[in-house]
Amino acid sequence: MKKITTVIFDLGGVLIDWNPEYVYLKEFRGNRTKMEWFLEHICAWDWNVNQDAGYSLEKATEERVSLFPEYEELIRMYYGRWEEMLGYAHEGTLDILKRLVNNPDYRVLALTNWSGETWPKAIAKFPWLQWFEGILVSGDEGMRKPFSEIYERMLSRYSIKASEAVFIDDSLKNVKGCEDVGITGIHFKDSQTLEVQLKALGIQL
Repeated sequence: MKKITTVIFDLGGVLIDWNPEYVYLKEFRGNRTKMEWFLEHICAWDWNVNQDAGYSLEKATEERVSLFPEYEELIRMYYGRWEEMLGYAHEGTLDILKRLVNNPDYRVLALTNWSGETWPKAIAKFPWLQWFEGILVSGDEGMRKPFSEIYERMLSRYSIKASEAVFIDDSLKNVKGCEDVGITGIHFKDSQTLEVQLKALGIQL
């Protein structure tokens, strides 16, 4: 078994709860079908992740409004009320993070798809983000997961050996992306399963 010395966390979905539903379910008066249609066709996921790669939130919003003027008010809420979509910390995963950070045998870092414009709000809300040795934010780099270049930049910037690193992400595409550059991947399901998976890799918690 190869020895893991570096543990890299994704943030959204693994350590941080973020969901547009917190804003839009109220706006659609509890009509989940209408809300889901809006989030699939107007402010869709593919549109949002483009901003995670560094595209301007203002430009993205104006372009979407020009395409769907009848939804202008709702479109402007996406980034105008973005902070309301930022929920809680996943306490079980946070406990695992804390144990790893306190163990001198491991380096602990984060790699996240996150807009550089909204990132300061996350830093302000979650002081424990300061625990990481380093965090690579896609929006600041102009690239995003699951593309190989962002994993390679992570390895290069922090002098990490791919064979000694594990990356935890709730997106299977992102896990496959890290594996393409030689990093061991864990597809995150929940904190209890994660603890078992880490121990199976020989990581001491």
